[in-house]
Amino acid sequence: MPLIRRVLPLALAAALALPAAAVFAQARPAAAPAAAAQAGSPSQLVLANSERVLKTIETRRAEFSRDRAALQRFITGEFDTMFDRDYAARQVLGRHGRGASDADVKAFGDALAENLMRRYGSSLLDFNTQLRVRIKSEAPLPRGLGVRVSSELLRSGGEPVPVDYLMRQSGGTWKVFDVMVEGVSFVRTFREQFDSELQRKSIQQVARELRAGQIQADAGR
Repeated sequence: MPLIRRVLPLALAAALALPAAAVFAQARPAAAPAAAAQAGSPSQLVLANSERVLKTIETRRAEFSRDRAALQRFITGEFDTMFDRDYAARQVLGRHGRGASDADVKAFGDALAENLMRRYGSSLLDFNTQLRVRIKSEAPLPRGLGVRVSSELLRSGGEPVPVDYLMRQSGGTWKVFDVMVEGVSFVRTFREQFDSELQRKSIQQVARELRAGQIQADAGR
């Protein structure tokens, strides 16, 4: 299975509970504002939540192996908390999303997320949770669009896997709208995949077919 197919669910899930961490940071005593600010930065949130997700997978591995529905609930819950579905959906739709209603974009984003997690979520169980996460840098995106957090998954006996998170402020919290594994963009991958479908069908129809499994989101394209 191509690397992006195996890493994408983890990369998505690993940064998804950031608002909870941000709230925790903001709730710290006023006597330590510098520490709170550092803990609430995008890079620190990615690190903390990557480690938390890896720990959860290891702690609940036996349960998740027996009960795939529980695994899907865990992944979906993480995804719902952090990923900016609507903004990411507009990026994936590209030119096809110009003038589209918010309802149509939301339907497409929800269907894409559900299809991805249903198809690739179980691959999380294949991971060696002794992986370590290293943050390399945090840099602003052009035109003030947000920040890029560059990280690596460090594997024993293997080359590091570069994973970048593109994040933006939404509703007062940092949210992920694109993930890049070894330079391969989640947004670009699916924009290219769905371009031909969207040339022939409406956004609503593609969303229905994604939800029904008639179209599959293929992270290995």
